[in-house]
Amino acid sequence: MPVLYLVEQGATLRKDNQTFVVSKDRKVLQKVPVTKVEQVVVFGNINLTTPVINYLLDQGIDCVFCSRTGKYHGRLFSTESRFGLLRQEQFRATCNETLKVALARQMVFGKLSNARTLLMRYAREGEGMDLRAAVDGLQESIDRLHQARDVASIQGIEGYASTLYYAAFRSVLKQDLGFRVRQRRPPRDPVNSLLSFGYTLLVYGVQAAIRTVGLDPFLGFLHSTEYSKPSLALDLMEEFRSVIVDSVVLRVVNNRILTGKDFEPSQERGGMVRLTGEAIKTFLHHYEERVQTEVIDPNTKTRATYRRCFELQARQIARVISGKQPLYRPFLVK
Repeated sequence: MPVLYLVEQGATLRKDNQTFVVSKDRKVLQKVPVTKVEQVVVFGNINLTTPVINYLLDQGIDCVFCSRTGKYHGRLFSTESRFGLLRQEQFRATCNETLKVALARQMVFGKLSNARTLLMRYAREGEGMDLRAAVDGLQESIDRLHQARDVASIQGIEGYASTLYYAAFRSVLKQDLGFRVRQRRPPRDPVNSLLSFGYTLLVYGVQAAIRTVGLDPFLGFLHSTEYSKPSLALDLMEEFRSVIVDSVVLRVVNNRILTGKDFEPSQERGGMVRLTGEAIKTFLHHYEERVQTEVIDPNTKTRATYRRCFELQARQIARVISGKQPLYRPFLVK
């Protein structure tokens, strides 16, 4: 269990020797060896004891705090850093327009290629002409990336291709839950809610990998650098969106693991739809199952979990900006 998800409202996480113990009302809900935890994600009203906090800081274990529905609040991490020189190189790289464009192009290439691969799998099953047209449109967008000379052009190509992709995504859903177009803020139907929640989990995992490598998650290349925006994490997650989150969403929707009854209107924002408490646990189970799946990393040719691949990609970025590798190679699925 590399990630310990805490979702039971009113629960407490404490440390008993070399074991994390989750309890509520004097009842033990879960026990996990501390050596198996790489990240802690806290949803809502959950308490962490001081020994737990001290241990997380001492071991450099990332701890994310968010609302019960997954809205990000902040994170706990040690201020100690051994990566000052690497971060200086990262800052210089963000000011190097040629390198910035090269990295952004490869990241979007990875995103669009993997999205196209997912749609092709359904197109081969005879899902319809619209799906095949979207596959062709994504290929045209991929081809156009080679002519893009600045980040703004790359972003424009990515935006157009994403519109094509989500229009086709609708046609591969085998349960009508009201999904028509991608809506982010707020998600107004169950599928958009699942996508948003899944992408939130993904950015948590990618950001933890980036910190492990020693890069600054707030200095990116494709996404703009803004206050409190983890731009590099958003960059790196692009090539994993369809591979991880979209695949999980299709699984739980098409297999009716989650249905309309697993969602409820939120009081936070008008029209927002969110997962119920038990449905969150179900989705987390399938998400975690996916990121712990072992695959052959296309770049190192070694077996690794998808979560480990986040770190391998981040290490590539570090080598590129340090001048140790000429070109960033995105994570591509077949």
